[in-house]
Amino acid sequence: MSALREPPFAAGRHGATEQVAVESAEWAHAFGLVNSGHRVRRLQRADAAGLAGRACPDGSVDGLRLLTDLISWLFVMDDACDEDGLGSDPARLGPAISTLLDVLDHFGDSDVVPPAVGPLGDALHDLCRRIRPYDRPALLLRFVSQLREYLLALLWEATNRERRRVPEVAEYVQLRRHIGGVHPCLTLTDLASAQPPGPDRRADPAFVALDLLAVDLVCWCNDLFSYGKESQADPDAQNLVTVIAQGSGSDEADALRAAADRFNQGLAAYLTAEEALLASGDDGVRPAVATRRNWIRATYDWSVAAARYA
Repeated sequence: MSALREPPFAAGRHGATEQVAVESAEWAHAFGLVNSGHRVRRLQRADAAGLAGRACPDGSVDGLRLLTDLISWLFVMDDACDEDGLGSDPARLGPAISTLLDVLDHFGDSDVVPPAVGPLGDALHDLCRRIRPYDRPALLLRFVSQLREYLLALLWEATNRERRRVPEVAEYVQLRRHIGGVHPCLTLTDLASAQPPGPDRRADPAFVALDLLAVDLVCWCNDLFSYGKESQADPDAQNLVTVIAQGSGSDEADALRAAADRFNQGLAAYLTAEEALLASGDDGVRPAVATRRNWIRATYDWSVAAARYA
């Protein structure tokens, strides 16, 4: 991965990372997200707390725990789709997503008994329920909407797999933003901050552009580090390297270089956009910018260290 530029941001790690790792593993087990030795080891190798601790080095411990549990949930859902066969059959995945959307429709209301949808649904309801005490309804609404987009994008991916279809690069880049689950993770990282961005900031075109660049960089970094494992299991894996190779007719080495170049160019664009946003003189944007910096750096460092893609 020598062609991939290391993000020029300071690396950090939350002091409660190890504590939260233990608590989050207990949470996953209590909800039945991991019910066998294989799945337990798979989630341990993913090191959700290690990623969350790097992405949220200065937030509250409760916020870090919530973020870690969300990342664990996303890893379990992704593994069910990518490795356990659920994501290769839209006819199976559709009903599962329907029940999860039903859970999201309740917005974590503790007075509503969630539908009996199994471990993934029960754990998802718990995540939403734990956001409500923060008394930030706009943030909860955004979180739920982002998870809906994630779930519906999984159906797009499953249809591609079923038909052995490799999408065009532009199409893939757009949908990858949602399949990556980065948007809801950023939202919970903002929640853990003392100064999460408000609605006015969220709607600022300059901030929106920065946000999308950060999400793309997280997803593309993930694709580059995971490509080796994914391509061994499925030559037509839904991955930036694969779609570049298909679209350009290039071989694997050239496609890897092109994907790394795309990341490097995106990082340069991010730095330019960030500089312009910070130059506006609005100090209120700095915590949100720090969150996005942390996520880009965290993804790179976690990808180097974690065993998930070994």
